[in-house]
Amino acid sequence: MPVDTEIEPDVASDSAGLGAQARRQRTPLLVLGAIGILLIGFAVGVLARLPLDSNSEPDPGAVDIGFSQDMSAHHAQAVEMAGIALIGSTDNDVRRLAYDILTTQQGQIGRLQGWLQMWGKPNQNVDGYMGWMTEQAGHSHSGADHTMSSGRSASMPGMATTAELTALRQATGPALDTMFLQLMLRHHQGGLAMIQYAAQHAETTAVRTLAATMATTQQGEAQLITTMLTARNATPLPQN
Repeated sequence: MPVDTEIEPDVASDSAGLGAQARRQRTPLLVLGAIGILLIGFAVGVLARLPLDSNSEPDPGAVDIGFSQDMSAHHAQAVEMAGIALIGSTDNDVRRLAYDILTTQQGQIGRLQGWLQMWGKPNQNVDGYMGWMTEQAGHSHSGADHTMSSGRSASMPGMATTAELTALRQATGPALDTMFLQLMLRHHQGGLAMIQYAAQHAETTAVRTLAATMATTQQGEAQLITTMLTARNATPLPQN
């Protein structure tokens, strides 16, 4: 009787293939998780809208709307950078920080976007940023002019450039960790003025409360990041 000489695929090769597949699946799984967090935050935002419907609460003003729009965009970049670090870093402290930022800020984006939808306002203001900060509109940082003729700004403080995001994606090892910490510290510091302004000047209790929570969280994270940079013999980036 003829003997079947067909050779089974190499087990080690299969294992390597499965490992590569698992690594490739980390990004879509992270994206799905972020979407889930966003939806939860959106639902929380809708529920938090209920107190705004009572007669004791004023209608949302320019600060409520502008902050919700601009901070959604500001947070979105922090979530993007945190996702890069969470996938690419091998440092547990860095990955833990990245996970906390990603989940917290993605949930807050959901709340902000939920309010905007309930108010019947667009997700973003395409005419520029920070025009709602009437006391600080037209500011400049590090000698750079960010202003627009409308009093709005063409960019927001602390945001990473396209080149910086590309470099972060391409970095590996300790270089990735340090770059992520530097960019995130500058990002937190840059957004603090907007957060504090909303905490003081927003019309609605829900927005003021969320902004105050953001201020506390991000100041604490900024202190932690500064300590982590010092431990790595690295220094913060200048503000932009």
